[in-house]
Amino acid sequence: MWDQGHQQAEPAPPPGRSGGEWATGGLVFAGVLMLVNGVLAILQGISALAKDDVYRRVGDYIYKINLTGWGWIMLVLGAVLVGVGYGVLKGAWWARMTGIFLASAAMVLHFLFLPYSPVWSGLMIGVDFFVIWSLATAPGTSGAARHGRA
Repeated sequence: MWDQGHQQAEPAPPPGRSGGEWATGGLVFAGVLMLVNGVLAILQGISALAKDDVYRRVGDYIYKINLTGWGWIMLVLGAVLVGVGYGVLKGAWWARMTGIFLASAAMVLHFLFLPYSPVWSGLMIGVDFFVIWSLATAPGTSGAARHGRA
């Protein structure tokens, strides 16, 4: 005798994995943000290297670095961010951890760059925070999941 009224319940999502679509969408968005942030950092670095007075001169600042130094820092950071952002979009496992490290470094650098460009630096600190959150909470970021043991 069989019962037509009973349906099999869908399995519950694993603990800590609620909002999987948001997390996966956030991962793609983080990858795109890293690519765009990298390109913008490259342009910012070129502008600082060109010494075209885009950035106002900062007087007495404890973390003062000349614009040539900032230019090289931003240029290198931007190039690496573009590569890691591409890796995140391709689903490379190494790109997530590297991305968290780079976004953290970018957050610190944007904090140090606040006197030169306060609004932009504040905005980029927020973007870096979102990138770190997205990469850290994306599904499949654990080592067990990466090796198929989850």
